Amino acid sequence: MSEWAYVALGSNLGGREAHLAFARQRLGELPETELVAASAIEETDPIGPVPQGPYLNQMVLLRTGLSPQALLDACHVIERARGRERRERWGPRTLDLDLVRYDDVAIETPDLVVPHPEVGRRPFWQRELEELIPHACS
Repeated sequence: MSEWAYVALGSNLGGREAHLAFARQRLGELPETELVAASAIEETDPIGPVPQGPYLNQMVLLRTGLSPQALLDACHVIERARGRERRERWGPRTLDLDLVRYDDVAIETPDLVVPHPEVGRRPFWQRELEELIPHACS
């Protein structure tokens, strides 16, 4: 059985477009996973108290047989492959992958909250979801 998963991609260090392209490719290569659609890429101001440059953001729609936790773990591996170091909350990053939604599932564990708790506070995520949701209906 496979589920619809929405993963947000963000980057504000180095070759931002290349980091997003790498993430799209690697997400599409995950076992039991197909990258169905990708939203437009948009530049946004950083969120949080840490001074830093603007982000490129994008969201992808996956059809996956991976569990939410397995998908999140795979996202962390992809981030690390692009040099992501988790040092400072809200800090700059080469690549940030967030599991925003996983079908209609609600999860709350110490490691994973779905839907993502920030989804209602990030207008760019709302726009990206609206762009992708029709692809999950076809």
